[in-house]
Amino acid sequence: MNRYSKLSLLATTIAAAGTVAYAAQGGMENDAMAITKAKIPLAQAVTTAEQHANGKASRAEYEHSKHGWVYDVEVVSGAKVFDVKVDADKGTVISSAEDKADRDDDHDKED
Repeated sequence: MNRYSKLSLLATTIAAAGTVAYAAQGGMENDAMAITKAKIPLAQAVTTAEQHANGKASRAEYEHSKHGWVYDVEVVSGAKVFDVKVDADKGTVISSAEDKADRDDDHDKED
């Protein structure tokens, strides 16, 4: 084996060992599975957001934020759109802001 092959093999082994150690510590938890720990179901969060903004939900996501796990619900009320964040443990509205431009869905646009 030449010198570069040995170094490449060593680097790969170290990276694999680090990944296994990280996963063993629970660092690679599947984000989709995190919703099973939420005390408030998605349907209740959507209802709370709709009542808060007096409209209908068009999108809802479960995500980790600086407030912890929250439901981010987009609510259409008349000609306005609101981004309402609902605490996943308490079911209370953390924040609500009118969405001037749909920043969250820029990646959905097709060229």
